[in-house]
Amino acid sequence: MSDPHIALLMLGAFIFIILLGFPIAFTLMAMGVGFGYYAYYDAGRMWRPYYRALDSGADSWTLVETWVSGFFNNRIFDLFVNQTYSVMANDVLTAVPLFLFMGYIVERANIVERLFHTLALATRRVPGAMAVAALVTCTLFATATGIVGAVVTLMGLLAFPALLRARYDISFASGVICAGGTLGILIPPSIMLIVYAASSGVSIVQLYAGALLPGLLLAGLYLIYVIGRAWLQPQLAPKPDESEVEQISTGRLLFLLATSFLPLALLILSVLGAILFGLATPSEAAAVGALGGLALAVAYRALTWQRLRESVYLTVRTTAMVCWLFVGSWTFSSVFSYLGGERVITEFVTSLDISPLTFLILAQIIIFLLGWPLEWSEIIIIFVPIFLPLLPHFGVDPLFFGILVALNLQTSFLTPPMAMSAYYLKGIAPAHVHLVQIFKGCLPYLMLVFVAMIVLYIFPDIALYLPRLVYGR
Repeated sequence: MSDPHIALLMLGAFIFIILLGFPIAFTLMAMGVGFGYYAYYDAGRMWRPYYRALDSGADSWTLVETWVSGFFNNRIFDLFVNQTYSVMANDVLTAVPLFLFMGYIVERANIVERLFHTLALATRRVPGAMAVAALVTCTLFATATGIVGAVVTLMGLLAFPALLRARYDISFASGVICAGGTLGILIPPSIMLIVYAASSGVSIVQLYAGALLPGLLLAGLYLIYVIGRAWLQPQLAPKPDESEVEQISTGRLLFLLATSFLPLALLILSVLGAILFGLATPSEAAAVGALGGLALAVAYRALTWQRLRESVYLTVRTTAMVCWLFVGSWTFSSVFSYLGGERVITEFVTSLDISPLTFLILAQIIIFLLGWPLEWSEIIIIFVPIFLPLLPHFGVDPLFFGILVALNLQTSFLTPPMAMSAYYLKGIAPAHVHLVQIFKGCLPYLMLVFVAMIVLYIFPDIALYLPRLVYGR
């Protein structure tokens, strides 16, 4: 069996093992070190210390000790150590824990409940007002955190019961929460885009500029759908009786907006604006955002030692997961490429003589299917780099490809039977809410994601206009 065949066996074995449920990061590291030991095996490096020990007349203990040192005298261990250091010293990834901390501290600052209540009052005359308020709240909160599970869970605890009390259809209300909660991995400042930038070498600043309009496009499509369906089928989102509508003056409403919507919006816009206009690096802007999150928590009198400790713990845990995924992925991909696996895939795809459109469709279908068993982080870190060497051959801009992937990965949280957003919501929903009803509510938004991807391909300037305008890309 040749080295390229070993590489393909390595990839197949990895997919099989993770489908069995083994931890992704440790599987990657074990596979990388295991197959890497074969790839970098050098008999001279392995056995020469062993024979020196025999020649010198060493006792058995010294002999075993020397053999063990020879056993570890393989370049895969040097590669593993170097990859670990490279990941931990990566300047782009420095922004990850800071943005995560900003999101976790905002989550615990009681801002979201106040924001949802205020937006529900502000949109009370719009069809499906509470659903619109929930969707806008999800979008803002998801943008601030970038953590889908946290957004869906918290909004499921705050907004979902309110929607059910207002006699909203269960599937209609479920879809709003699940779809709105996923927007944070697309709209900047997004953790997913940082991870893609580190994997692809594309500027994170240009990725943020490119993702802004597509993210707003998708959020706009969601809003149009919610308002349009509530208008066409008012039984899905019945208007409240006059006695149920809280009467509030315009001045009081403006005050509530100024103390709930405005602070969070300003925090997000200031962080994003500092990055896009070159006033700060992503890491510097993330640090300011984390400080701003702390300031908001203090202003809302929600900062306690317990909440601060929880935020730090969750930040460290999630950051460790991302970093060790990178360590395992880069070790795995280095061995895979060294054995010739990457070259085999590249030669196979280029030999098919397909058009750029066909390549993009095939790539997005593969990523869509991978979204069923895998999280977005594994897809971006492990599988997207396989497509990156093919982009120059088909003339595809890696920035444009990254935005398409970010849009596509919305589907991994919305596609039954592995729609993670649905499971997050089901975990905290009342007992009478069934998983099938949540799946049903997610499907229209899944179609809207496909619509957004088609629109983006037909009009690529939606993603490329801002990077070209601001950075001359």
